[in-house]
Amino acid sequence: MIGAQALLRTLLGSGVDTCFTNPGTSEMHFVAALDDVPGMRAVLTLFEGVATGAADGYGRMAGRPAATLLHLGPGLGNGLANLHNARRARTPIVNIVGDHAVGHRVHDAPLHSDIETVARNVSQWVRTSGSPAEVGPDATEAIVAALGGSVATLVLPADVSWDEGAAPGPVAATIPRLEIATDVIDTVVAAHRRGEPVGLLLGGLALGDDGLAAAARIEAAGVRVLVETFPARMMRGAGRPAFERVNYFGEVAVPQLAGLAHLVCCDAPAPVAFFAYPGRPGTHVAEDCAVHHLVPDGPSAVAALERLADALGAPATAPAPTGARPERPSGALTVESLARAVAAVLPEGAIVSEEALTGAVSAEAATRAAAPHDWLTLTGGAIGQGLPVATGAAVACPDRPVLSLQADGSAMYTIQSLWTQAREGLDVTTVILNNRAYAILALELGRVGARTDGSAADLFDLSRPPLDFAALARGMGVPARTATTADELVAALDEAFTEPGPHLVDAVLA
Repeated sequence: MIGAQALLRTLLGSGVDTCFTNPGTSEMHFVAALDDVPGMRAVLTLFEGVATGAADGYGRMAGRPAATLLHLGPGLGNGLANLHNARRARTPIVNIVGDHAVGHRVHDAPLHSDIETVARNVSQWVRTSGSPAEVGPDATEAIVAALGGSVATLVLPADVSWDEGAAPGPVAATIPRLEIATDVIDTVVAAHRRGEPVGLLLGGLALGDDGLAAAARIEAAGVRVLVETFPARMMRGAGRPAFERVNYFGEVAVPQLAGLAHLVCCDAPAPVAFFAYPGRPGTHVAEDCAVHHLVPDGPSAVAALERLADALGAPATAPAPTGARPERPSGALTVESLARAVAAVLPEGAIVSEEALTGAVSAEAATRAAAPHDWLTLTGGAIGQGLPVATGAAVACPDRPVLSLQADGSAMYTIQSLWTQAREGLDVTTVILNNRAYAILALELGRVGARTDGSAADLFDLSRPPLDFAALARGMGVPARTATTADELVAALDEAFTEPGPHLVDAVLA
């Protein structure tokens, strides 16, 4: 058996049956093996950043890895930004990168590069298979590493793919759950009983229904509950507990956490500023606040929260939140009316991929009482994630509608996602929040103390020429409409959520 066939059989044997790819010459034996080893769904993308972002969205929703197949170092480089986001989301991904044949490397061919060095920036596990016999065991180890919430990169030289002598690796072993930090529970409970203010920060797998229910019990016991700034996946909507997210802006986040004597992190890191600013702290947590980590891995998060709730003497259940979803808006199309329109018509069970940037706060606030849904955010800050993540989520959950709330500037990073959505017939509705600007950068210019009325601000203007997203979408096979009023947006969303397949609405904001 050649190496590429052994790799495919190893992936399939451990349940990795979807691969997002933009392959090149060095990967042709893997591509050819798709005909010899049935069962792998190969999804073509037009850019590697779409492939890696789609694998991220798939992994977040499926709870198991997708594979990527990328072409040498430059292909990996094109996919790097969304692998960075996936690493921050702790998404399981088996990232396969083709390489030159071992004997060809000495020639320093034009596409030759140090792939492993590039991969280490975004991967917790990296290996190059040196022979066909190594491919199966290496692939199994990659899957095991990915299942632990990692990007695992396996580099596959071309001759290792085409040579005989390979065999499939064993089925990937289940990752054992790590121990809950019982000493943290004891410390926190004792502090709480002494009247010291305690906060709980949720992230990762703590943001599913069971984790939220346990956190609501903890809140009822007198502990303040917050959510990490950019959660990978959060269950939200009517009837579900809703907790305040730590704000992106430090001047808001620091007061959110002020006064706490203890901060208990559950499947989340302690919150820090995204960037350094003159005269402002780098962390949002006060120096005199003790930070505790309740659990070292995500799968134990729910059990850890339930144990903490019991130790605090929390009630068995907490009251379900109440609130009505917004009415359908009319009139001018603003960030606020767009958010209300989404909340009013969002179908039950929807998946929202949110990269709305400056529109995110309004969108999140308005949808708290919308129909129950999942919310996926920009975990690593590398823009261009929203459209690919929506694509991968739709592949993972074909029976659920997906809504992509996408800022206009960052949409252009991975706009090719629309073509894959059309090719695969995915039920993704994209709403472009079109304010014709890099508005977040205009805000940041002021926050570093620079002038906002000078010529530098022209770098954030996207109106010359204006981007016609409806035309771009139709050019890639996606039906599209332009909305300039709230009424038009509501009508477009109604149509998109009713009809199968992808749709785009270019929401031109007032």
